[in-house]
Amino acid sequence: MVDVSDVRAAAKVLHGVTRRTPMAHSRALSDAVGGPVTLKCENLQRTGSFKIRGAYVRMHGLSEGERAAGVVAASAGNHAQGVALGARLLGMPASVFMPVRAALPKVAATRGYGAEVHLVGAVLAETLAAADEFAERTGARLIHPFDHPDVIAGQGTVGLELHEQCPEARTVLVPTGGGGLLAGVAAALGELSPATRVIGVQAENMAAWPGSLEQARPVTIDARSTIADGIAVGRPGDAPFRVVHQRVQEILTVSEDSLSKALLHCLERAKLVVEPAGAAGVAALLDDPERFEPPVVCVLSGGNVDPLLMLHVIQHGMTAAGRYLSTRVRLADQPGALAELLTLIGELGCNILDVEHTRISGALALGEVDVALRMETRGPRHRIEVIEKLRASGHQVEPA
Repeated sequence: MVDVSDVRAAAKVLHGVTRRTPMAHSRALSDAVGGPVTLKCENLQRTGSFKIRGAYVRMHGLSEGERAAGVVAASAGNHAQGVALGARLLGMPASVFMPVRAALPKVAATRGYGAEVHLVGAVLAETLAAADEFAERTGARLIHPFDHPDVIAGQGTVGLELHEQCPEARTVLVPTGGGGLLAGVAAALGELSPATRVIGVQAENMAAWPGSLEQARPVTIDARSTIADGIAVGRPGDAPFRVVHQRVQEILTVSEDSLSKALLHCLERAKLVVEPAGAAGVAALLDDPERFEPPVVCVLSGGNVDPLLMLHVIQHGMTAAGRYLSTRVRLADQPGALAELLTLIGELGCNILDVEHTRISGALALGEVDVALRMETRGPRHRIEVIEKLRASGHQVEPA
């Protein structure tokens, strides 16, 4: 078991290496909850996530002989960068195995910190198996992303800091994959602030923790696609499980839509770039704000997001938040009818993104045309208002 003394020892090791990340008050989330909500900004940590904390502590504890043999890691990106930078700071060689579809910016950043990168496997389990084989063959020490007491203690320094920054916190929401961060935060707060409720949040497409806690042992689930690649772990770690099983009261899951809306919220309202996994706590809070006792702290665990994924997630988040409207409108096939429709939509405050005008459809009567529209609105209420006013003006409106 990792306890607060281990976390404090890890904090001493990390002094001068990692940043004491800021806490950002969120007025919008506070209004939703009815009490203070603060964001612990690990997306502003060195390498863009909390992972440098645990990786560095683990590597710092290696003997001189182990350091000479080098280290190896498997990661979709954040742990990879933490190991790469930590190894460089400690003066040891590092080999990092990443899935073949790992985000290109994460691959480039890992190489930029000096690690040798190998792209292997479609899912993280395959990548980890390749790293295990490399460790056995070369003698390099495997730095596991979450399943080691030193890693848990290092990640626990997030909890140590947030307790110092917000000692009155009653609820702490922690993005959760293998469980290293959740276990570390719970280990720290379990002794420093026993009344604080620590809650893990998983992507529902890759939620191994609820079933594991029900069976009182780590269980493996099948890999499924999720935008939250940073917490897409099919089996909790043994070492984190021991802490979480004892100290964490609840694990929640959030949908892909909720993750998208949370990322968009962080970008628009908090002006913070956060990856989907890092926004899991915000997603849970937005799903059911009245569930959590304030003051609430949401840990933003990372901000390393591929720009192309960011574009896709923003668009998805805007759709999930009711900011897009796709509809079909039936018009008379006569001059000026389309222009009149588009003018009305403009007057209603919509921004038209796409227009498709067709006369060829078995559903159309002679002299009719079908207009498919995709437009940007101000939100769900505005969408309803637009549809109602289009129908009030005599147009036949159907969802696209």
